[in-house]
Amino acid sequence: MRVLVTGVAGTIGRALARQCLAHGDSVRGLDRRPVALEDCEAWQGDIVESGGLNEAARGVDAIVHLAAEHRDDVRPVRLYHEVNVEGTRNVLRAAREVGCRRVIFTSTVAVYPLDVPCPAEDHPPAPFNAYGRSKAEAEALVRAWAAEDPTRCAVIVRPCVVFGEGNRGNVYNLLRQIHEGRFVMVGSGRNRKSMAYVGNVAAFLHWCLRLPPGLHVFNYADKPDLTTAELVTLARRVMGRDGDWRARIRLPCAVALPLGWMADAVAAVTGRSLPVSSIRIRKFCAETTVNTERLERSGFVRPYGLIEALERTIRYEFGGARE
Repeated sequence: MRVLVTGVAGTIGRALARQCLAHGDSVRGLDRRPVALEDCEAWQGDIVESGGLNEAARGVDAIVHLAAEHRDDVRPVRLYHEVNVEGTRNVLRAAREVGCRRVIFTSTVAVYPLDVPCPAEDHPPAPFNAYGRSKAEAEALVRAWAAEDPTRCAVIVRPCVVFGEGNRGNVYNLLRQIHEGRFVMVGSGRNRKSMAYVGNVAAFLHWCLRLPPGLHVFNYADKPDLTTAELVTLARRVMGRDGDWRARIRLPCAVALPLGWMADAVAAVTGRSLPVSSIRIRKFCAETTVNTERLERSGFVRPYGLIEALERTIRYEFGGARE
């Protein structure tokens, strides 16, 4: 299969490109950053500028659309709409014009309300931030594209928080704080978190390339869901920080949230991105789990278990326990 991957320079994009190449598929990668991937045809371009998309998509059998603004502190906020909605519109327009009938779109579990335990794919969207709203709008575009032609295959994948080697998202930031001895638990730590390992997400996206025509929607998470306290305990064990005295400290969410509002104000005035924000504190204290029954019934087999994946990531990024 000939596959175009947008956002190929990201950690999921790179992992997916390797998956495709390992299975004999050819890969064309599009990213606004320079791309250097062995055996991958690299195209530098931006999905917001539709001019080069047709040429990049010409002759491919499938488009895996990963490119997005996904951080929770993007400024100006309109970039979420420009990239995630209008960029997706451009990708779908290119698919129409070159006759590509297969599109896989990575959305997010942020289309669901915050603190609703284990929503399934049919739960009504109710995004709690601009990022989630932009992804919900983009999903509507993908659904409309699929409905235009019954021979098309559209797959919407909603990953939860992604971690893995080289990924610099929220899980990495948490692990780094633990490694540097700067982490203090906010809240009770009993809230559960669904997480997704980048190697498993890439394997699932590749698996989706063989789905039949129609619209397919999947939540993606690697189970079982750990509590925040269990995740922190595992990380401390692998890093050899079991005896860290900070493990006994708890900062109530009601105390931490005003600090997040203060950080928001500073970020707005200075234009700087700070490691603390009210949204990050709310997300950290929330129960963010998703239902994966549809995924479990699909026949997809994860290459890695969750605990194994976490240990691999921690050792890769920070080394193992000190001797």
